[in-house]
Amino acid sequence: MLFQFSFPTRQQLDALIVEQKSQPFSYLQMHRHKKSTVFDYDNNRMLLGEGNAVFQAASQAIRKWAMFPGGWALIYADNTPIEVGRVVVMCAHVLGIWWLNCSRIVYTVTEPNRFGFAYGTLKHHVECGEELFQVIMEENGHVFYEIQAFSRPRFWMVRMVYPLARYYQRQFVKDSLKNMKKVTDGLLKTESQLVD
Repeated sequence: MLFQFSFPTRQQLDALIVEQKSQPFSYLQMHRHKKSTVFDYDNNRMLLGEGNAVFQAASQAIRKWAMFPGGWALIYADNTPIEVGRVVVMCAHVLGIWWLNCSRIVYTVTEPNRFGFAYGTLKHHVECGEELFQVIMEENGHVFYEIQAFSRPRFWMVRMVYPLARYYQRQFVKDSLKNMKKVTDGLLKTESQLVD
């Protein structure tokens, strides 16, 4: 677990990513398929709109890491390609401290009506588990943004303030859903103006 009182420099974040590339995941990936009582399992979704244009815009928003709302929860680097093995740092500003949480993309989802990826936590993460971010276009044309996760506190400090940790997880989901809707709508508007 890494934390500091000021936002880290680009050099610090780049060095952290290089260091974490070869680190093992901090959990067993079997939990993706087999539920365990030691993890919290969350599934949240939001309707973004309807039709292929919405699906394409939402997929583009995921490629831009728009599910991270910025401000108190942002991703470094937000131009990281959605590819298995890529490492990112989620920087969370909580209680006046910047918490640096490293994850690596475990798998990607690229289907005609489904796009996204899951990343898993590494040694330098306050939690232990995996999170899936995806957009799905259902048969009726409705497009949903979905976050699925299983997690548990990894460090004793986080375990001691478990209700607070869960509060921030829920806040992240709320902000993520809102930001994906905003960015998807913005991409659709821009595309519409280019066509006109």
